[in-house]
Amino acid sequence: MGYLKDQSYPSEIIVVENASLDNTFLVAKEFANQYTSAKLPINVLQEPRKGKGAAVKKGMLAAKGEYRFMCDADLSMPVEEIHRFLPPSLEDFDIAIASREAPGAIRYKEPAYRHAVGRIFNTLIRVLALPDLNDTQCGFKCFKAAIAEELFQRMTITGWSFDVEILYLARKCGYQIVEIPIPWYYNPQSQISVLGDSFQMALDIFKIRMESRNSRHE
Repeated sequence: MGYLKDQSYPSEIIVVENASLDNTFLVAKEFANQYTSAKLPINVLQEPRKGKGAAVKKGMLAAKGEYRFMCDADLSMPVEEIHRFLPPSLEDFDIAIASREAPGAIRYKEPAYRHAVGRIFNTLIRVLALPDLNDTQCGFKCFKAAIAEELFQRMTITGWSFDVEILYLARKCGYQIVEIPIPWYYNPQSQISVLGDSFQMALDIFKIRMESRNSRHE
C-alpha cells in the first residue's frame, strides 16, 4: 500500500475473499474502511465459488484501471518490481507475466523438489498448450484493461490452472505476451498441494486442449 501511495499514477487495491474458513473477509473490510482514500481506494469483494481462478476473475472484472495487475497475497515477488510491468518501463505489450525461469530471474529458498515438480508441469504446458512460455504459473501478471475483460469473461477454469487457460486464449487471439524475469521468494506456507493440485492441473490442461480442438470443428 505504501508503494502505491508513492507512485505518480492513481491506483486501486482489490481484495477478493472466496471460501476462506477464517475471518479474512471481515479483517480485510476493517482494514479497507480504515485506510481507503480517494487516491488509493481499497475494494473488498467476496466470491462464493472456491478456487484461485474464480477469485482472480472476480477481481479482474471488477477493476477499473487501464492496467489490471494481479498478485499473490504472499507477495513472493517484491512490490517494488511492479513498475517493470507498466509504461514507461514496459511498452508495446498486451500481457506481461512474471517469470521465475526467464533469463535473469532468481529463485530464493525454494526446495529442489518443488522446483522439479514445477519444471515437469511446465514441460507439460509447453508440449500441450504454450510452447514458447517459460513460466505460466507465477502469480504476478499485468493485462491491458480491454484484454483482461475479454479474456476473463471467457475463462471457465476456476482452480489453479486458470493461468494456462487465460494465456492460451490470449495466444489464440494473437495478443502479445511478454515475460519479465523477477526475483522470487519461496513461501513455505503455500496452500498448493504438490501432488493433488498438480494432478488436477494436468487434467485441466487436457480439457483446455480438447475444448480448443472441438471448437475448431464446430
